[in-house]
Amino acid sequence: MPNLPVDYFSTLMVSALTICSLMGPRPASSQTTAAAPPLKVVAQFHIGGTDKGYDYLHVDPQARRVYVAHGDRVEVLDADTGARLGEIAGMHGVHGIEIIPTLGKGYTTDGLDRAVTVFEAKSLRILHRIKYTGVKPDAIGYDPNTRLIYVVNGGETGDLTIIDPVRDAIVDTVGVDGGKLEGIAFDGRGRAFVADEDKSVIHVVDTKTRRALAAWPLTPCEGPTGMAIDRAHHRIFAACGNQRLAIVDSDDGKIVATPRIGPEPDGAAFSVATQQVFTSNRDGTLSVVHEISPNRYLAEPTIATASGARTIALDSSTGRIFLPSARFGEAPATGGRAPMVPDSFGVVVIGH
Repeated sequence: MPNLPVDYFSTLMVSALTICSLMGPRPASSQTTAAAPPLKVVAQFHIGGTDKGYDYLHVDPQARRVYVAHGDRVEVLDADTGARLGEIAGMHGVHGIEIIPTLGKGYTTDGLDRAVTVFEAKSLRILHRIKYTGVKPDAIGYDPNTRLIYVVNGGETGDLTIIDPVRDAIVDTVGVDGGKLEGIAFDGRGRAFVADEDKSVIHVVDTKTRRALAAWPLTPCEGPTGMAIDRAHHRIFAACGNQRLAIVDSDDGKIVATPRIGPEPDGAAFSVATQQVFTSNRDGTLSVVHEISPNRYLAEPTIATASGARTIALDSSTGRIFLPSARFGEAPATGGRAPMVPDSFGVVVIGH
């Protein structure tokens, strides 16, 4: 190598630094995910009891509470310690839970009563029971844009009941010609999206006119249940029963990607902080898909959770994930689901 002046190397170094600065840093989401330690089970909150059913749960990140649907009641736990804070009881077949902090109220869908129970968030005191919704009210969601609550009726009516939370009164019903309706998500720009497990479509609803707009097919994904949304990048995530995650453009219904996930998912969540999609699967696994960009997705290692941990709630303030779980006995010889083991119910917490 010939002898070169020191100024030559200085020029090379400055040029390299200039190129690096022009390239810019890696996307923040990639840095966060790469630097974070792996997710794992960090706690298990025991609830117990003899109630045989459970469904959704909900995290209130400000109040540091976890609300867990458990048979005919909602168990309320401290989100950080798992300490039992109280319960809302007297319903029949609780499914969904929603909290509206600005009003200081919470809502549950009571599937067997065709009703919605309204309670005071701070004291857990029941305020009202709103009757009657469609058949089997299931998922529930609050749309901050219209300041209305949407109740997803999962029975044969296949429609949505809309409630004004200020008056705690039903103000409309939206027919979507649905089959078995499941999760709901809002894009913050005037649309709601509802998963239809029977028809394998996403129903699109205009939240201003409160009318159905379209039904987007999810082929090759079948049996969508859990729903999540990335509002910034206009992407819907639907967890499907044939072990696929349908990633859909929320503007036009185009299928962007269908990465593989675990079996029989019933819940989905999206972390804005880490740009990760999570699906909770009945076999005791948590599937993780990283959104590299709106059109590029990478499946990350599956996380072992616990038996029956099929629904999910994400704590946006800590990044922790909550999954209700229980042990089960032998399935009946005549068919049907295995019975839940008494006193085995609880919540599994996933974190770093």
